[in-house]
Amino acid sequence: MEFIDWNDFEKVELRVGTIIGAKVFEKAKKPAYQVWVDFGEFGIKKSSAQITHHYTCESLINKQIVGVINFPPKQIGPFISEFLVTGFADENGHIVLAEPSMKVPNGSKLI
Repeated sequence: MEFIDWNDFEKVELRVGTIIGAKVFEKAKKPAYQVWVDFGEFGIKKSSAQITHHYTCESLINKQIVGVINFPPKQIGPFISEFLVTGFADENGHIVLAEPSMKVPNGSKLI
């Protein structure tokens, strides 16, 4: 593990947003969804997420998640991902989303 200082951590824009849309990413190499997330003052951003094992598109709507919103856009097949969805791998390697335990304003920064 590499140690970082506080200034490094402050550069990472870990923000909360609410999923407002989700659909199966048909052209993904591995099972994934395309999601659209409202990050409040930072706007609506889209991403691709390999979270199909624990979630359905319907179960994702209105769920608040934590995303990194200051990575540059990344081309994933025919889709441009605008932020990184965060989560943790369970004991089988399937992703469990990082989400606040209580509702907070969209765009709130993890501190």
